[in-house]
Amino acid sequence: MAAKDTLRRNKTAIQETLCGDYTRILNKVHEQNLITQREYNNLKSINKEDVEGHVVGLVDKLMNKGEDCCKDFLDLLQTNDVQKTYPELKNMQLSDTCFLPKPVQVCSADSGVSTPERKRREEDQLYELNSRPTGLCVIINNKKFAVSTERHGTDKDAESLAKVFSWLGFRALMCRDQTKDQMERALKCFSSLSDLAQLQEFNVEEWSGSAFTALQEAPRHGDAFICCILSHGEKGVVLGVDEQPLSLKQVTETFKPTAQSTLAGKPKVFLIQACQGPKIQRGVLLEDLQADDSHSEFIPKAADVLLAVATVEDHVSMRNITEGSWFIQAVCEQLKEGCQRSEDIVTILLRVNNEVGQKEGTRQPGAVKQMPEVRFTLRKRLVLSPR
Repeated sequence: MAAKDTLRRNKTAIQETLCGDYTRILNKVHEQNLITQREYNNLKSINKEDVEGHVVGLVDKLMNKGEDCCKDFLDLLQTNDVQKTYPELKNMQLSDTCFLPKPVQVCSADSGVSTPERKRREEDQLYELNSRPTGLCVIINNKKFAVSTERHGTDKDAESLAKVFSWLGFRALMCRDQTKDQMERALKCFSSLSDLAQLQEFNVEEWSGSAFTALQEAPRHGDAFICCILSHGEKGVVLGVDEQPLSLKQVTETFKPTAQSTLAGKPKVFLIQACQGPKIQRGVLLEDLQADDSHSEFIPKAADVLLAVATVEDHVSMRNITEGSWFIQAVCEQLKEGCQRSEDIVTILLRVNNEVGQKEGTRQPGAVKQMPEVRFTLRKRLVLSPR
């Protein structure tokens, strides 16, 4: 039986036992790195009247982390130190199964295939990220608009993005307060990098580790490209500081590969923090053509793109004036956690969707919600790793 099944089978008894001293088990789980500091802080401050709600939240959090975490938690519950505090655990059958590190499924396609061959197949499903640096992370940070008010909190988003993508091996470059025409030309310049002198027009800054400073050296493409646009927006577009629209389709198509493109066949990720309309999202109360095997030397021009937008069409997105936007801050936090576990970016963005979707914009549950949207034509898994 899998560890998660064993934990589920004993869930009620474990929760009742741990209610005796919730703070101690929470601290033990944190010491064993089964939860992050952020998760630890959130679990300490769950808005429940009794300790039972805190324990349920902790156990559910660990179960949602998967098989390996469940096994580590069961191992922790069987240590002498923990069982001294919770002697009732000794009477539970928590170790009567043989745990496998990962489920193993045998099928005819894998029969007789050697381990090295299997490994090669898995590697073929990953984008290769061998360049140093990994690539460029370009941030367009539109704060001061001609007509509308300043986008307070956007500098926090830009800084968070620069920190996390620098940690992942990218050079983080930023252009501030671009008009629609400037955004269009800047993106074309970054796409080709054919005329580096043009970059002077856009006052490009580079993240130095603690702040944005003057560009140190000419940028060059690596094995991946990240584009982050922080601005106001409307349906299907982002706005320049002159309030003029640039379509998201045009943004991504600027980076479609050509025969001479250094980004052909490489992943290109676009993170868009902008409203997509005037509507406020509401919550809803929940009750319980097949291709052949032939290979081509050509790939579609629209391949290898991931576009993640802060909200679905027609709706607004939320931004805290001091802490930054819901979407970008969730992206950065989930990248920090997921990349250390070698998760691919689609999996990480699914967690972003879930995290943002659980947030409440007012004290009235369900009155103001937000749902990000992810679209992609990636052909392989994109796994970013700390450098």
